[in-house]
Amino acid sequence: MMAEFTVNAQRFDPYKNFKFRIKWDAKYVAGISKMGALKRTTEVVKHREGGDPSSSRKSPGKNEFEAVTLERGVTHDTEFEKWANKIWQYGAGLGMEVSLQDFRKDLIIEVYNEAGQLAISYKLYRCWVSEYQALPDFDANANAVAIQHIKLENEGWERDLSVTEPKEPTFTVPSP
Repeated sequence: MMAEFTVNAQRFDPYKNFKFRIKWDAKYVAGISKMGALKRTTEVVKHREGGDPSSSRKSPGKNEFEAVTLERGVTHDTEFEKWANKIWQYGAGLGMEVSLQDFRKDLIIEVYNEAGQLAISYKLYRCWVSEYQALPDFDANANAVAIQHIKLENEGWERDLSVTEPKEPTFTVPSP
């Protein structure tokens, strides 16, 4: 049975990894230049019955969702820091360092095609900051952007199937 293409049977190229945006709290987060992979691992449970041959059987166990890292250049925008401070706020007082009410957020990851059209979207659920790097190592002999990052633990993700493949634009060349 052949696969059916619903919108764009002409696209053979995979999407590129440099056109993406991240959204939380219903707004886009500025300046994110790098994101770690979405990865899920299913634990393997081995078992065998006493009368089985010497080999074991395997079945799926629990799922683990790896943390995702977001990186961006250091700016005056405080979104990374504000979220990280919900896990531990310096000077908040004994027993009040964590904001249990709203330290988790759902994220949306949007992937765009070369024409800037939304092509794929994923939702990440119940994320929280487990690591925050406010400033990088500095080097007076370097010529690089200062990068900050957050590491986000999450409880799962899924593709947003309401986002369908866009009809990509075509250009007509005028006749001479």
